[in-house]
Amino acid sequence: MSENATYTPPKVWTWDSESGGRFANINRPIAGATHDKDLPIGKHPMQLYSLATPNGVKVTVMLEELLALGHEGAEYNAWLINIGEGDQFSSGFVEANPNSKIPALWDRSGDEPIRVFESASILFHLAEKFGEFLPKSGTERTEVMNWLFWQMGSAPYLGGGFGHFYAYAPEKWEYPINRFAMEAKRQLDVLERELATKTYIAGEDYSIADMAIWPWYGQLVLGRLYDAAEFLDVESYKNVMRWAKAIDERPAVVRGRMVNRPFGEPHMQLHERHDANDFETRTQDKLEPAAE
Repeated sequence: MSENATYTPPKVWTWDSESGGRFANINRPIAGATHDKDLPIGKHPMQLYSLATPNGVKVTVMLEELLALGHEGAEYNAWLINIGEGDQFSSGFVEANPNSKIPALWDRSGDEPIRVFESASILFHLAEKFGEFLPKSGTERTEVMNWLFWQMGSAPYLGGGFGHFYAYAPEKWEYPINRFAMEAKRQLDVLERELATKTYIAGEDYSIADMAIWPWYGQLVLGRLYDAAEFLDVESYKNVMRWAKAIDERPAVVRGRMVNRPFGEPHMQLHERHDANDFETRTQDKLEPAAE
């Protein structure tokens, strides 16, 4: 369809599986499993099934931050879910998350496993469980929750809106790109104004709100999403850039970005994480030469 073509919606929408775009092969209008396959289970209390998209990175960063603080109960196995190949539609994954979206977590630390899905729910579950990165009460706690839910409500416009039409749609269309670029920049301006007077988004303490927002907006301004840094003039958001760079330097964030990552530079790819020493021995730059 050309940029100037007019689309007239039918009276009843029907699924066109040939709609095009990067994710056309996995998009469908129905839920549920497409094939039977159990999820693997490792030895640690936390079993994570994910991919290093921004939503996946939120949780691996949180787990690595908890481990850095000495919380042994946060030890985890991270299993790669390749959404491009439809791993999220296995019967095991649908049991963990009926919405078939990564990340999904099984907390097996108690008598009965607890499934936790949606990235914000996982962050909240872990923060409550370990008493970290979320104030226990008061206005400070409410402010963290404000920004956590801001991210959940805002990022779909950045990813499914701007990112899709700018980077993934089968053709470039001016109207949706302009519409969602405007919204992406408005959201960056929201963050820019808040971070003018605060070290982190909810105050002076690093929190799950930062862990939720940074993989999307921090990585956007650092040039890691959609090849859109110049297009969105990200350098003009100086407070966001300062915040993004500070979080990017945290060792737990560096490790969290690597987990369940099957793309990018080989030294930053740790397809599965089962022990802390995997960061030193199991990244793709270590494994690929051995396979040759």
